[in-house]
Amino acid sequence: MSKLIIDAAKDKIFLMIINNDINYNITHENTKFNYEKLTILINEFLNSRNLNLKKVSQIYVNRGPGSFAGIRNSLSIVKAIHFSNKTDYYCFSFDDFDDLNDIKYENIPQLCEKFKVKKNLINPIYLS
Repeated sequence: MSKLIIDAAKDKIFLMIINNDINYNITHENTKFNYEKLTILINEFLNSRNLNLKKVSQIYVNRGPGSFAGIRNSLSIVKAIHFSNKTDYYCFSFDDFDDLNDIKYENIPQLCEKFKVKKNLINPIYLS
C-alpha cells in the first residue's frame, strides 16, 4: 500500500506518494484556484502513477503553521477521505520534529512514528 503526503500550508502545494520505497512528488502554485480543486489535483497525481485513493493506506498532512485556507482545505479533504475509505491519517507539523534540520518529506512517516505523532488527530496551527 502507498502513503500520501499533502502539504498545502506553504508557498506551494506539495504532494508526494511513497510506494514501495519509490517516491513521486509534484508541486502546484499556492493559489485560491488550486485550493478549490485540491481533490482533483490529488486524484490526477495518483492516477498519473496508476494509483487511486483505495490503494493509499496512510495520509500525512501538514497542519501548519501556514496558510489558513491551505490548511483548512487539506484537512477537510483528508477527513473526507478517512470518512469514505477509513484511511489512516496523521496531521504533522515540522515543529513536531524537535531540533531536526533539513527534514525531507520522504522521512515524514518515520518521523511521525519516532516522535509519536498521534493518528487521526487534528490540531491546526494557523499563521496570523
